[in-house]
Amino acid sequence: MGSSDTPLINLEKYPINERSSSRFKPILRQVHAELAKDGCAVLKGFIGAEGVRALAWEANQTAAFAHKSHSRTNAYFTKDDPELPGDHPARRFFERSNAFVPADNFPADGPLRRIYDFDGFDGFIQACLQQHPFHRYADPLADVIINMADQGNGFPWHYDTNNFTVTISIQNALSGGAFEYVPDLRKGTEDFAEVNRVLDGVSDKVCTLHLEPGDLQIFKGRYALHRVTPLTGDRPRFVAIFSYVDQPDMVATPERCLQLYGRALPIHYERAGQRADSFLD
Repeated sequence: MGSSDTPLINLEKYPINERSSSRFKPILRQVHAELAKDGCAVLKGFIGAEGVRALAWEANQTAAFAHKSHSRTNAYFTKDDPELPGDHPARRFFERSNAFVPADNFPADGPLRRIYDFDGFDGFIQACLQQHPFHRYADPLADVIINMADQGNGFPWHYDTNNFTVTISIQNALSGGAFEYVPDLRKGTEDFAEVNRVLDGVSDKVCTLHLEPGDLQIFKGRYALHRVTPLTGDRPRFVAIFSYVDQPDMVATPERCLQLYGRALPIHYERAGQRADSFLD
C-alpha cells in the first residue's frame, strides 16, 4: 500500500531530518525532560495519517506470520528456580497471550523498514536518549518487529532484554491495551520487594499511558517493569517495535527467542551469555 516515495514520518511536526533547525531543538528538549523524569517519552502523531494506514496494511498482511503463544511467564522470562524463596517475584508466573511478527518478515521497501532506515531516524533516537555507545539491535529476528495482541491477557509485567525500545502505535484494540510501567525500578540493582508490590496491584509507582495510532514512544524497558493491560473486542492491537542497545552485536538469548518468536537461529546460540549487565534475565 502506498508509494515508496510517500512520506511516513510527520516531518512538518517533527523535522528529524533538519537537526540544525530551530524547530528541532524544542522537540529534543521535550524528549530529554520526559526521559529524565521517568524513562519514557511520547511524540504524539509522529507518523502521519498515510503512514499509519501503510503500517496497518503491512501489519494485517504479515499477521499470519506472527508467532502466537499462550504460556505462563514471570517478569524475567526465566524458568522456575526452586532454590529461590517461594514469594520471590521470579517464582510468580502469569498467563501470557501474545504474538510477535519476527523481523525477517518485513522487506526493506516496506513501511516498517522505511521508517527504521529513514535518514536521520537513528541519529534522532540517539540524540533523544543521549546514549553513547548506541547500536541497532543486531538480532535478525527482533530489530524491527510488530507485536500483535488479541482479546485476552495481553503481555503481563516484564522487563525487556534490550536496553532501549522505540515503539510506534499502529492500531488499538476496541478497549483495553493501556501501557503501564514503573519508572527506574532497576537502579543498578534489582528491587524484588517493589516488583512484588506491583504484581500484587498495591504499588503507588505505576504510570499509565493511552497511546494512539501514529504515536512514537521511546522507553527504557530494560530498567522499568511494564505491561499491556488486558484487551477486549475483536480488533487486534498492533505496535511496531524498533530496538537499540548499548553493546554491538547483541542478540537475544535462545530461550527468549523460542518464547517470543517460536524459533532461534545459530547466531543466538553463538552469542548467548554475552550481556554486560548481571540482571536476572
